[in-house]
Amino acid sequence: MANASGGNNLNATCNGTSDDSCMDNATRSNFTIIEQSPDFYVFLPVIYSIICAVGLTGNTAVIYVILKAPKMKTVTNMFILNLAIADDLFTLVLPINIAEHLLHCWPFGEILCNVILSIDHYNIFSSIYFLTVMSIDRYLVVLATVRSKRMPHRTYRAAKIVSLCIWVLVTIIVLPFFIFANVYADDLKIKSCGLNFPKPEKVWFKASRIYTLILGFVIPVSTICILYTMMLYKLRNIHLNSNAKALDKAKKKVTIMVFIVLAVCLFCWTPFHLATIVALTTDLPQTSMVIGISYFITSLSYANSCLNPFLYAFLDDSFRKSFRKMLECRAA
Repeated sequence: MANASGGNNLNATCNGTSDDSCMDNATRSNFTIIEQSPDFYVFLPVIYSIICAVGLTGNTAVIYVILKAPKMKTVTNMFILNLAIADDLFTLVLPINIAEHLLHCWPFGEILCNVILSIDHYNIFSSIYFLTVMSIDRYLVVLATVRSKRMPHRTYRAAKIVSLCIWVLVTIIVLPFFIFANVYADDLKIKSCGLNFPKPEKVWFKASRIYTLILGFVIPVSTICILYTMMLYKLRNIHLNSNAKALDKAKKKVTIMVFIVLAVCLFCWTPFHLATIVALTTDLPQTSMVIGISYFITSLSYANSCLNPFLYAFLDDSFRKSFRKMLECRAA
């Protein structure tokens, strides 16, 4: 079955021809295996529903607080706001993916197929690119602190412009997937939503996976790792003065945050991209276990959308205070 979330799911075929050379080896006969595993058929929608509910609630709360609380209008929070919008957008369309899984077909038409598959690819690229921009911003702040310099150009307005540029960049990256998205019918006349590449389909399919791997993981994650390594190096070489304890506490807090950000990002997305490499280089046997692992990896990458609010907002003291204050005002 070609999932509507073809970009963020290892189960998408590259066209309606059911060409095994273009289909991920993990799921060439999803219908047969899912029918043999009713527990799996029910379990996956439950997981997706939890991710949807938690993600939608958390990201909407982040958006609401940042837009309504005056003290929350900072450069970092502008990037957090856009990250929450990207994750919220994705969680909003998860119910359609759930419906497709339960129905074993795509009943929503051509236009919605293009939109849903594009939004799914937005999820792959937008989160990691906003995370990269946040990493660059944090590094520049640390660098300015070490050199005791101000950053006059680091303003809320500048953050808005940078965020807009990120959206434009991601839109350009996702555009090919929007163009190739298509509804097609297999040999059993069952409609699916997936990527419909021109011939040779196998080459185009592999190129799309490599394209996603490099632009959606290798380049941004490498950039983040380099920036955080340099940032920690700068922090370690700060000469502590009479304010040593406060600075040391700040260093530890930044170190912990860096560890959490990198650990969660890599934990959620590395398996997905490693599985892409495996799908491109090996011919896995057609088993229910392989398909189960495929869906687990996809669910893990989806889960990043509901974890981000806790990582980038709820761990922030000012956000928690603003959130509690707004709840108290509404309760009054």
